[in-house]
Amino acid sequence: MKLLTAGSRECEAFFSRLRGRQGSMPAEVEQSARAILESVRTRGDAALFEQAERFDGVRLDPGSVRVAPQEIRDAYAALAPASLEALKTAASRIRAFHSRQLRASWFSEEEGAIVGQLCRPLERVGIYVPGGTAAYPSTVIMCAIPAAIAGVPEIVMCTPVRRDGRVASAVLVAADLAGVSEIYKVGGVQAVAAMAYGTASILKVDKIVGPGNVYVAAAKRLIFGQVGIDLIAGPTELLIIADEEAWAAWAAADLLSQAEHDPLSSAVLLTPSQRLAEEMLDEVKRQVATLPRRQIAEASLEAYGAIVVVKDLDEAADLGNKLAPEHLELMVKDPWALLPRVKHAGAIFMGGTSPEVLGDYVAGPNHVLPTSGTARFASSLSVDDFQRRTSLIAFSREKLEALEPAMVELARLEGLEAHARAATIRREGRGPKCEVREEPTPHPAPRTPHVP
Repeated sequence: MKLLTAGSRECEAFFSRLRGRQGSMPAEVEQSARAILESVRTRGDAALFEQAERFDGVRLDPGSVRVAPQEIRDAYAALAPASLEALKTAASRIRAFHSRQLRASWFSEEEGAIVGQLCRPLERVGIYVPGGTAAYPSTVIMCAIPAAIAGVPEIVMCTPVRRDGRVASAVLVAADLAGVSEIYKVGGVQAVAAMAYGTASILKVDKIVGPGNVYVAAAKRLIFGQVGIDLIAGPTELLIIADEEAWAAWAAADLLSQAEHDPLSSAVLLTPSQRLAEEMLDEVKRQVATLPRRQIAEASLEAYGAIVVVKDLDEAADLGNKLAPEHLELMVKDPWALLPRVKHAGAIFMGGTSPEVLGDYVAGPNHVLPTSGTARFASSLSVDDFQRRTSLIAFSREKLEALEPAMVELARLEGLEAHARAATIRREGRGPKCEVREEPTPHPAPRTPHVP
């Protein structure tokens, strides 16, 4: 991990390297993903099962690819009571937070016209959950619960299996708690392909959400348009802005919580305190030495970890806005005073007692967040990702005629005479009496969130 000074040549080179990862995708990764996608698209289950054996080391067939109800019952029996309670706590808090996001259809009436918006759930959604050597039940509930709240009737999950051909018990229980309706034992690009194009065993979905490795990210980028996607997830990121009063031990622990994910993860601290910066170097070295994933964390810190001494907190906020990090911790005396300076971040954690790990598991907001600087224009996964919003327009003849001059003028201004005539023709003939009712149109009652 490097100790840098803001504005120095070395510091500028470091930030340039961080920004250089944004939006980049190695050509060989995209080429490999494209080949697997095309194979599954054209050959269906045969290619799907071949790739599962090649990458996951497990033989599947149409009878074994889907998780059976008994496997879910066995997962409940195998899961420790404390783990089950933790999952229920997380699910409850995530459900409570996301229920506030549900949009209802609405209508606005004026004399002779009704305009509005219909909010309806997607029909079939696919969730990708990384797995194999690790288990991520938190990703399951973060992705599936917003879909269930939106009212999606079919929630499909794909996840790689362990070498014994089984899905981790915690992942299966999380899926059941969150309302997943179908679970399939496939991962990687082949799982994305199956959900995007459909096979005999896995029917096509309308949208795919959830994080994955660089190959999964490449696959999601390539199938966008065939189906919807949430976002292209890059390596995880944490930026901490800390002042003189921050505790080095807390800040170091938080940086390491990101560094242990992946050698490509970034963990950066900005501070105006030279004393804290020097303490951080020693504290990170002390804590990383005892981590089970020490090698991964050290590789991450060597490549993408830094402690940067800045002039003041305003300069720290400006640098943070340029990076637009996935996670931003404001480990300062008065985080609320600094908050107005923050423009771009996937999630913001206020003060030393609101660590990023809260957001990973039990705070309530979603942990599927924009990475690689995309927080400048993207948002976290939400109920909105699982609803379609359709505009509704209903005009009477009188209201149409009142607005006809403006329509015709704008159409001819753009050189579109057929548009203009489509506006005037309704004056020239009788036509069917298809117009808004004179009496107020009854509105549908707001939908109630689905609670699995």
